[in-house]
Amino acid sequence: MRPESPWRTPDFRTLFTASALSQLATNVGYIAIPLIAVSALDASPGQVGALAALGTAAFLLIGLPAGAWVDRMRHRRVLITADLARAALLTSVPVAWWLDRLTLGQLYVVVLLNGCATVFFDIGSQSALPRIVGREGLVQANAAVVSLMAVGNVAGRGAGGGLVQLLTAPVAIVCTGAGYLASALRLTALRRSPRPGPASPEEHTGPAPGLAARIAEGLRHVLGDAELRALALTAALANLGFQFVGTMLPVLFVRDLDLPAGALGLFWAVGGAGLLLGARCAGPVARRLGYGRTLGLAGLVLAPAGLLIPLIDRGPWLLVAGAGWLLAMFKTGMDNVLGVSLRQRMTPDDLLGRMNATFRFVLTGAMAIGAAAAGVVGELATVRTALWVGGTVMSLAFLPVFLSPVRTRRELPRPRPPADAAEAGPAAPPAGPAHRVGEGDPDRA
Repeated sequence: MRPESPWRTPDFRTLFTASALSQLATNVGYIAIPLIAVSALDASPGQVGALAALGTAAFLLIGLPAGAWVDRMRHRRVLITADLARAALLTSVPVAWWLDRLTLGQLYVVVLLNGCATVFFDIGSQSALPRIVGREGLVQANAAVVSLMAVGNVAGRGAGGGLVQLLTAPVAIVCTGAGYLASALRLTALRRSPRPGPASPEEHTGPAPGLAARIAEGLRHVLGDAELRALALTAALANLGFQFVGTMLPVLFVRDLDLPAGALGLFWAVGGAGLLLGARCAGPVARRLGYGRTLGLAGLVLAPAGLLIPLIDRGPWLLVAGAGWLLAMFKTGMDNVLGVSLRQRMTPDDLLGRMNATFRFVLTGAMAIGAAAAGVVGELATVRTALWVGGTVMSLAFLPVFLSPVRTRRELPRPRPPADAAEAGPAAPPAGPAHRVGEGDPDRA
C-alpha cells in the first residue's frame, strides 16, 4: 500500500510553497550575479571562478557545525532567518549599482554571506522534511521537491536570462531579493515546533556531548558506511563536474560565442526540464526495477551524455550540447530523488541535521573546488578545456554507486532508531526480510 500523499499535510504545502519562492529567487540570481561580473565589471574567467567558489565555500567553512546547531534549533526559525538574511544581502547589490559603488569585492562578500545563509536554509529544510511528512512519505515528498528544483531551473534561470537581457541585471537581482522575502513571509505559516533534542532527561545519563563530538558522530554516520559513502562520493563527483561546466558557461556564451543572455537562460532551462523529467520518473522506475538498481542503470546509460556538453558552439552543435545537458540533468533528477530518500531513511531523527550537513559539506565543497579549479583552468588554458574536464568528470561520476552495495538495493531501508535508543540497549529484531537482492540489510550508519 502506498503511503498517504504528503500534499495532505498543511506544513508540507507551506514548506513547498516557500521553497518554490526561494528556488525561483536563487535561480534568477544564479544567472544575474555572474553576468553582472562579466558584462559590467569585466571579470576574467579566474574572477568568475572565484565568485562561483565563494558561493559554495560557506559549506566548507560552517557546513559541519551548522548541522550540529540545526539539530538543536527550531527549524522554522532557522528557515525564516536564512531567507531574511539572503533578501537583505542581495538587495545591497542593485543599491550599490545605482549609487555607482558596486565592485567585485562587494560581490564576493555578498555571495559568501549569502552562501552562509543558504547553508542553514538547505540543512534546515532537509532536516524538517522527514518530521513533516513521516518516513514513509519521503519518496513522494522528495520527488515533489526535486521537481520544484527543476521547475526553478526552467522558470528561474530562463526568467533570469530574460530579465537581464530586457531589464538589466540589477532589476533581476531586485526580483531575487523579493523572492527570498516572500519565502520568509510564507514560512511564518509553519507550525511552531519544539526545539529538537532528547524527549526526556532520562535519554542522557551524562553531560551533553560537545560540538566537536556531535560533528564527529555525523561524519562517522556517513563516511563509516559503504552505501552512504558511495552516495556521497558519486554526488560529489557529479557536483565537481557540473560546477566546471556551470562556471564557464556564462563566459563561453557571452564572451566567446557572443550569444545573448537569453540564450544562456534557455540553455539552463533545458537542463531544468531534464531535471524535472528525471524527478518525475524516479519513483515509478524505482518501484519497478528497485531503488539501487535504478541508480546504477541510470548512471551507466545516461552519464556518458556529459561528454556532449563540451561540444557546445553556434549552430547545430548548440543542439547537440543541449541534448547532452538534458540527459545529464535527467540522471541528476533521478539521483536526487532516490539518493536523498535513501539517506534520509537510513538516518535517525536525532542525526538528520548532521547527516545533511555532512553530505552538504562534501557535495558543496566539491562545487567550491570545481568552481575555483574551473577558473584556474579557464585562465591558464581555455574555457573549452575546462568544459571538457567537467564533462568527463560528470560522465564517470556514477561509478562509486555502481560499484557499491547500493546497486543491489531493491527497497528503501527501514527507518533507523534514534542514536540514543541504539546505545541504550539491543534493538528489537526486524519484522521481516531486508528486501535486498542477494544479501541482508547492511549495517548502514
